[in-house]
Amino acid sequence: MSTLNLGMIGLDTSHAAIFTKLLNDPTEAFHVGGGKVVIASPAGSPDFDLSCSRIEGITKEVAAYDVEIVKSIEEVAEKCDAILVESVDGRAHLEQVSRLAPFQKPLFIDKPFCLSAADAVRMIEIAEQNQAPIMSASALRFAEALQKSLAALEKREIIGADCFGPMEMAVTQPGYFWYGIHAIEMLYAILGRGVHHITAVGNRDHDLIAAQWENEKIGTVRGNRRGNYSFGAVIHHEQGSEYILVDSSAKPFYASLLEHIIHFFSTGKTAVPLEEILDIIRFIEAANKSRKTGMRVFL
Repeated sequence: MSTLNLGMIGLDTSHAAIFTKLLNDPTEAFHVGGGKVVIASPAGSPDFDLSCSRIEGITKEVAAYDVEIVKSIEEVAEKCDAILVESVDGRAHLEQVSRLAPFQKPLFIDKPFCLSAADAVRMIEIAEQNQAPIMSASALRFAEALQKSLAALEKREIIGADCFGPMEMAVTQPGYFWYGIHAIEMLYAILGRGVHHITAVGNRDHDLIAAQWENEKIGTVRGNRRGNYSFGAVIHHEQGSEYILVDSSAKPFYASLLEHIIHFFSTGKTAVPLEEILDIIRFIEAANKSRKTGMRVFL
């Protein structure tokens, strides 16, 4: 298989440097072959400190891997086979997709995909109208420890799940869109689509989201802002419960995600259906509403 020339938009997230190292450095222990970042545009958000404060340092890290740095995202699109949209600000993604989709190159949109269901619908419409394949996923979905447990439980009926992880929040990225999205996507990887209603509670340090599926399964997401950065889950089945700690695997979940991204770029086939991406955005909107109002929210 020939190596794809990849473009990258958004050098304001650690993902940009990590992905470039995994793709471009053949000596990296978990090197992912099949694609190489060759051109990138910083594309930061001046009103979001977690974006603009990181551009200079991350741009230098990415450039060190023989990546051409340009200002225009259109120039990136012209000079590559597929595009990694890494901009950390979910507000920027609708405009970026609008500008990139006409090039008809496969697009991976990093988290958060966007910050509203309305934007998600529009982004998917724009991509489909321009015949530009689109994918989005949290790396936590593909964490080796989680995937191994799901494979081992393939012949058993999963009856519920409890996921947990850090849940930092950012003013410009409402509620659970900033970090809650990762543990929420783990929950979807375990239980799938079909959420009926959601209740969320939160305080300064902790959040708990409880969701009931249409088939009456219950799943929860617990988040903290006390310095515990471990991601994990407990998967319940009829014969018992399986505890998963994401960090228990030596393989970084970013490498697992990149393997799926390269497969998508090469085939146009995504491991995460667009309908599920939209469902996850609606889930987060509902959870944010429940956290704010204290009421059960139906999807």
